[in-house]
Amino acid sequence: MSNVVLHSGSLKGSVTAPPSKSAAHRALICSYLAGGGTVKPIIDSNDMKATVGIIESLKNNSDILNCIESGSTMRFMIPVAAAFGRDVTFIGEGSLTVRTLGEYLELLPKHNVKVESNGFLPLKISGKLSNGRFEVAGDVSSQYITGLLLALATLDGDSAVVLTTKLQSKPYVDMTVKVMSDYGVKVFETDFGYLVHGGQSFNKIDYTVEGDWSQAAFFLVAGAMNGGVTVKGLDMNTTQGDKAILDVLKSFGARFEINGDSVTMLGGKLKGADVDATDIPDLVPIIAVLAVLSEGRTVISGAERLRYKESDRIQSVVTNLKTLGADIEETNDGMIINGGKKLNGGRLKGYNDHRIVMAFSIASLFIDDEIQIDDAESINKSYPSFFEDYNMLGGNADVL
Repeated sequence: MSNVVLHSGSLKGSVTAPPSKSAAHRALICSYLAGGGTVKPIIDSNDMKATVGIIESLKNNSDILNCIESGSTMRFMIPVAAAFGRDVTFIGEGSLTVRTLGEYLELLPKHNVKVESNGFLPLKISGKLSNGRFEVAGDVSSQYITGLLLALATLDGDSAVVLTTKLQSKPYVDMTVKVMSDYGVKVFETDFGYLVHGGQSFNKIDYTVEGDWSQAAFFLVAGAMNGGVTVKGLDMNTTQGDKAILDVLKSFGARFEINGDSVTMLGGKLKGADVDATDIPDLVPIIAVLAVLSEGRTVISGAERLRYKESDRIQSVVTNLKTLGADIEETNDGMIINGGKKLNGGRLKGYNDHRIVMAFSIASLFIDDEIQIDDAESINKSYPSFFEDYNMLGGNADVL
């Protein structure tokens, strides 16, 4: 356990966005399926260690695959391992052991894969995945769709992923289709979902991982009020859904300039706005911080799946903001925030959730009193150098 103590301040200067872990997960798996090629750069985070570790375990014929706390790794690699007929057991740590596997528990046995699980990790699979029709709910997690697409292209026959509900977080599936295409594998979007021809080969290539918009969002929001923050290394033509942070910032009245691969915040008077988070759930914690800094009412909706992340992020955000004195109300799928109120310091819970710790570290910049957040080490899941970058820009974070 570690705590971080934070004081008010103003971030200024330039920072390079870390490589996208979402893109890196997909590229690492495609590279494994191709049988070679490099994937660089990769951030030294726990989630990346999970995917790299499982790939190495598969190469070494290990029958125990540790997902650590990475939900993406777990949901991507289960069907991939099944496509090769591997007899393996997936294990995990921390909050991952209580995250559901429901879709695979029903789907895989219909396609020749024996599954042993109580509904959560550990999960043992045996038998080679067969092609065919895969009916999947689109409103549970897009990670199931990504895992299937990666696996189905390696099978002998064609397969259809049929969505039984509207797909949420579609940009994440768009990213999967894009990365697979980069490796020479085609996925066709259809009226029913996705069509994947079997027998495709992944090309061996050296892959460059783009910057991470979801991590850039923390520093872009930090600069939204006072300006002076530039985030570099961002692809303006990305399929990453979290590039929508620019649209959100614009709706709040923030001003910024785009120059090549950089975004520079110019500051501006911020005013609350309505935000549909259906496709950008990971941005909700930092958007909530943006909302409390803005005058007027903000309604965040469409985020019900946040209740099943590393923490119940809706409850985590609302609880911490109430501790700081914010005027906020929890709803079933989000929250209502009346911003512009002066906030106080206090002791906050990190909920062992990297995005909660990072979002409230940004909030502390605009609060006169000291803030202390526990579980600060949870940033190692996705952005281990976050506090180094934060302090380099002028922040005042002391990790105890």
